[in-house]
Amino acid sequence: MNAALTFSRLVDTVNDRIGKSLFWLVLLAVLISAGNAIVRKVFNTSSNALLEIQWYLFAAVFMLGAGYAFLKNAHVRIDFLSGRLSAKARNWIDIVGIIVFLWPLCLLFIKLSWPLFA
Repeated sequence: MNAALTFSRLVDTVNDRIGKSLFWLVLLAVLISAGNAIVRKVFNTSSNALLEIQWYLFAAVFMLGAGYAFLKNAHVRIDFLSGRLSAKARNWIDIVGIIVFLWPLCLLFIKLSWPLFA
């Protein structure tokens, strides 16, 4: 049990540090987006490479930020419904949601991406 708690704290620490460092990726994406918009308006040209970098940065922020959002309990939920429920009911909804939606989706991602690494 002690090893599991230690590992859990390590994962939380890593997620916290990653989440706090994502600010720089978001800032970079905003600067690239603004630069691309300025170049497009001023020089009447655009760069597909810059557009792709924006998408890759968005994907990185989304994927790396998911653990941070989960750690900080900032994931999306319907507040006007969950605000009326007790803490115990909200916890049960979170548990069921993780088992029914998150785990199968993670397993699907693993199954679909496994051939890319094999």
